[in-house]
Amino acid sequence: MIQITAQMRVLVAIEPVDGRKGIDGLVRLCQDKLAEDPFSGCVFVFRSRGGTTIRLLNYDGQGYWLAQKRLSKGRFIWWPESGNAAKQLEAYEALLLFAAGDVARVRAAPMWRRVNTLK
Repeated sequence: MIQITAQMRVLVAIEPVDGRKGIDGLVRLCQDKLAEDPFSGCVFVFRSRGGTTIRLLNYDGQGYWLAQKRLSKGRFIWWPESGNAAKQLEAYEALLLFAAGDVARVRAAPMWRRVNTLK
């Protein structure tokens, strides 16, 4: 099972992917199109052309996990737009996307940042 935590890096491929691609095909896509290391532990998210299916690819140190969600009705409402091949999401945004929610309409508290109290 792929568990998404706040510390994990989640990258969403902007362009749709052929649903027939297996682990090896998605790994090559990570390397060639996304210019990312598929062994990094990052969770890669891909969407089908029809927008009804998403696939997650993750390397856990021993091997790859490939998970898929296909909606029984409708399509995934939101998908990121970017001039780049991929867009990074926060963990809460990824979880909302996996639930077929609209990430653009939900805002959370800003991510943690170091507060410098010494001057």
